[in-house]
Amino acid sequence: MDTDTQTLRQLQRRFALAAAALVPISPLLYLQGQITRWKIGVLPDAAGPKFGIAGAPDGDDPARLLVLGESTVAGLGARDHEHALAGRFAYYLSDAIGRPVRWNVIGRNGVTARRTIDELVPLLPEERFDFVLLGLGGNDVLKLSSPRKWRRDMLELLSLLRTRNSSSEIFITNCPMIVESPALPEPIKSLLWQLSQMHDRNIREFSRDLAGVTYYPQPKEIDSENFFADGIHPSEEGYDRWARAMIEYFAADHELWK
Repeated sequence: MDTDTQTLRQLQRRFALAAAALVPISPLLYLQGQITRWKIGVLPDAAGPKFGIAGAPDGDDPARLLVLGESTVAGLGARDHEHALAGRFAYYLSDAIGRPVRWNVIGRNGVTARRTIDELVPLLPEERFDFVLLGLGGNDVLKLSSPRKWRRDMLELLSLLRTRNSSSEIFITNCPMIVESPALPEPIKSLLWQLSQMHDRNIREFSRDLAGVTYYPQPKEIDSENFFADGIHPSEEGYDRWARAMIEYFAADHELWK
């Protein structure tokens, strides 16, 4: 596919202009970021097994789900993976397709799309998966990945996943709803939110014509009450609501299980 589209060029120009404009206040932004990181701390990964089954455990022909990505995949904010993104997504997926879903998690706090390629893809099991849920975007926003880098790295990652799972349906979580985060101060929140919206527009375009790949676009808003565990990562309630919303979107937009 054409990776140098008019949209990408526009986004890259906006990114470059914004980066140049922020140079004078970059020390302030860095200090704000360090203080925020200190206040929030670091939640532990979800405990327990990184695999499980949703739906009737003795059901016939379970579907296989791989959940791959950053801290939300690692389950920060939940006691275990059954109550984090992987377990909740598998639960609602099982209900939607009418089959048990056997899930595996490979997640690591702090990874970008590039680091996922370098550090997590080599950890993928040899088995084939029917569904893949890719949870990335947060760290590419926080690390200020440019639109061009975000597109290049994500397309490479999707190509690697497709090579390993030629017939799987690949779902991608939305870029982070930073505007809803109660932990981030201004002006960092607004600046990162603009970049997150740029990445959202970017991935909506480059994933649109990829067969078997569906991106869950940023919702207009979320009900943030009880959604966050630390002001950044979802709580167990947040993971449940997020997973349910994604499955409802995928089910309405596709003929996968109709």
